[in-house]
Amino acid sequence: MNEKYLNIYNNLINYTRNKDLYKCLEREDNFSDRLTLFLLHFSFFLKNFKNEENQKVLQDIYDFNFRQLELSIREIGYGDQSINKKMKDYINLFHSMVSEIHFWDNLTKSEKTKKISFFLSDFGNIDDLLDYFEDFNLNLSKKTLNSYLKSVSNP
Repeated sequence: MNEKYLNIYNNLINYTRNKDLYKCLEREDNFSDRLTLFLLHFSFFLKNFKNEENQKVLQDIYDFNFRQLELSIREIGYGDQSINKKMKDYINLFHSMVSEIHFWDNLTKSEKTKKISFFLSDFGNIDDLLDYFEDFNLNLSKKTLNSYLKSVSNP
């Protein structure tokens, strides 16, 4: 695997570790919650940088991130059979997210709330999460993919 994408992966992990995201979770967070937030961040990342010019690099980043996720699942202690099933579920969830936020910038606030609620159903105050992802999306749109490849960005 190409280590040059590790900064992007680590940045997405750092965004996911933001404790403010979990304030409105009505229970203790778990691996699945963190992974769902990671995948949402990654979905917005790909949405913002998807174009013909970035296609190969984004595919490499995609492959690297899912390989890292698979390694994380292995570290938790899942067996090979469980890992295959889990990875299939997570990849399907991710593709669903990408599909749902593809036209994010053209959606109304209520449509965005509905989409975020679908993926984060156990979270209480969806409006705060919506505001967070609106800001995250805006910040991504102000940067280039190259800026993420060349440096470590602070969440």
